[in-house]
Amino acid sequence: MQVREVEYAIVGVGTAGLGAYSRIRRKTDSLVLIQHGPYGTTCARVGCMPSKMLIAAADIAHEIDEGAFYGINGSYSVDGKRVYERLKKDRTERFVGGVMKAVNKIPAEYKLEGKAVFIDPHTLQVGDDLQIKAQKIILACGSTPAFHGPFADLKDVLDSSDTIFELDDLPPSIAVVGLGVIALELGQAFHRLGVKTTMFGHSGRIGSFTHPDMQTETMAVLAQELDIMPRGEFIDAKQTAEGFELKFQRDTGEVLTHTSARVLIASGRESNLRSMNLHNSGLSLDKRGLPQYDPLTMRCGESHIYVAGDVTEDLALWHEAYIEGRIAAESALAPTGAKEGKRAVPLGIYYTDPQMASVGTPYRELNSDEIVIGTASMRGGARHAIYNDARGGLQIYAAKADGRILGAEIFGRGAEHMAHTLALAIEFKADVAGMLEMPFYHPCLEEVIKEALINASKKLR
Repeated sequence: MQVREVEYAIVGVGTAGLGAYSRIRRKTDSLVLIQHGPYGTTCARVGCMPSKMLIAAADIAHEIDEGAFYGINGSYSVDGKRVYERLKKDRTERFVGGVMKAVNKIPAEYKLEGKAVFIDPHTLQVGDDLQIKAQKIILACGSTPAFHGPFADLKDVLDSSDTIFELDDLPPSIAVVGLGVIALELGQAFHRLGVKTTMFGHSGRIGSFTHPDMQTETMAVLAQELDIMPRGEFIDAKQTAEGFELKFQRDTGEVLTHTSARVLIASGRESNLRSMNLHNSGLSLDKRGLPQYDPLTMRCGESHIYVAGDVTEDLALWHEAYIEGRIAAESALAPTGAKEGKRAVPLGIYYTDPQMASVGTPYRELNSDEIVIGTASMRGGARHAIYNDARGGLQIYAAKADGRILGAEIFGRGAEHMAHTLALAIEFKADVAGMLEMPFYHPCLEEVIKEALINASKKLR
């Protein structure tokens, strides 16, 4: 058995791991990166980038479908094979290729490939014949799709975001399990590309909004386009000659039998830490079986072990993973073993149509007696009227005490841009009155923010 001793071991060479490496490598060469599976990051290979490429193709098809309102009559056909050929080519060359340029610049002596598991708090077994003894360990090994219930025994033949982009053609039909970001983005894209798509939820919730009115509006709007079964549970699933047969029991007790060519499981991801023999790590685990950690330092208790990225199952977002990787590295480098880092204003965006965005403190975490809610409908926006798109609305949450903007939930065209504007406002502690002094160009989508701010201002007075 070969034993290698280092100061720092980073498990995972994704977004978080690379963020940690960039910090630690400046200070020492006594480190090692351990990667299990393909390089390229979740975002570039199976997440943010390929999903947006599929959405881009779907958006073009949808714009042609809606062109009659503007006097534009067009006809087209969707070539599923070419859709996938373009997606795979751009993913490989532009996005994964960009990551690989960075990975390939890392000297070979710092990179190891193999599955890492804990032998004891300072020792990792990598493969069959190597042990890494590290003074400090950063766990940034990502997550994998979760298969539960009747899908557990079929995980090798079902699709997830890890496999759906490897198809060679669009399927004739697909069942999408979940109503979160992956499910909604991909489900709507497949539907708009001509795939017969049915979406299944569990709790009746859709997307990330926490205010009941925003939930209701989102479900009502998306259900007009998509075939959605919002509440129930799967009681059986089996593979057939035609694809898959699913039995879904609705909250009313009714059991539906649904058949489709493919099934996309998009109901969550699980931390890869679950397969690392954490019982040998000496760490205190939470009720989920994952390490307890401080989000300001990413340190696990008072230990020499740190976490970053998707492994926490808390914030599966590219920018959060990179921030956490750097915070974990700075803490690991600190003489005290911990150093508080600056966290970003919470920001999440769904690239559905209409888009969804959540910014700052969620409504459910605010005291309703201490805030006012500035509301506006997209139908009041001049630019939205030009686009013939009155769907959705937004809410801005402001403190009664001083008018400071605390958070927002946005559903509608242009939500991604409005979210960034409001994230900046929260970062710089702007209040409603101050924001109303800022210019809002006419006509722009962001003018709806001004309407919500005016509504909040009236309530503050």
